[in-house]
Amino acid sequence: MTEILAVLLLLSLAGCALVYGRKRKMYRVIDQMLDEILDGDEISVSDIREGEISALASKARRIREKVELGIADAEAEKEQVKSLISNMSHQLKTPLAGLMMYRELLEDENLSSRQRRAFLNKMRQQSEKIDWILQSLFKMVNLEQGAVVFEAEPLPIRQTIQDAVSAVWDKADQKGITIITEPVPERILYHNRKWTAEVLVNLLENAVKYTDSGGEIRIRLNSLEIYTQIDIQDTGMGISREEQTEIFKRFYRSPRVENLEGSGIGLYLSRLILEKEKGYMTVDSLPGEGSTFSVFLQNCQKEGAEL
Repeated sequence: MTEILAVLLLLSLAGCALVYGRKRKMYRVIDQMLDEILDGDEISVSDIREGEISALASKARRIREKVELGIADAEAEKEQVKSLISNMSHQLKTPLAGLMMYRELLEDENLSSRQRRAFLNKMRQQSEKIDWILQSLFKMVNLEQGAVVFEAEPLPIRQTIQDAVSAVWDKADQKGITIITEPVPERILYHNRKWTAEVLVNLLENAVKYTDSGGEIRIRLNSLEIYTQIDIQDTGMGISREEQTEIFKRFYRSPRVENLEGSGIGLYLSRLILEKEKGYMTVDSLPGEGSTFSVFLQNCQKEGAEL
């Protein structure tokens, strides 16, 4: 009987030693994998075979991949913020310098009333430019971050186009540029009137800016099966094929127009707005032959009477 008890005791001790040894091994493996995750190293334990250690190795690899993805996202966001700050500084530098210069000129007590009015008008223009840049930047960032929520709904497009044309009519008239709006069907399209008008205003202002005096801007609609295409065609300087994908990027400015006013925000902002409305935009252009920017908005009805 004593011998049997001794054997059982030995077996029990052996079992405890085995369990303790397995736990020690498991602890060492877990500790090793955690060190590899913290150091950014590959997980050296194989996850091919079945068993607890293999399952742990598989989960450890997934944890490491998520950590690396989080680090990459954080770095990308950091670079994006740095780029945004750099571009904001660049965009605001010129009008701020103009404001400071005109302020110094206005301190001259010998200025005539006419000169003073002229400098004050220049200051007003620079202030308006700064305000426009800041407003555009805020809209752009809020749209990118999803902080701006606007409702798109079935609305007549004719009034939206009229609002946009009215906003740029004076600028075009002062430059001697004719805006021709072909007969617009009273079509119901999925859009937000305020934000879509801003898209069209951006395109029309660009057309006025890059078209010489005496030129022409033409607006027309083309009804498709799913979308309605709104074309804004100008007789301006045109855009090279190589740049036609670049111009929709944030802050892009062609070397050909760097001496003209502009921020490189308008087209990028317009694209963001259209994406929110489930629409899109394209461009067709040749240098010296003008450009046609096409806005595509979803149809809400197939028939429309031409008015």
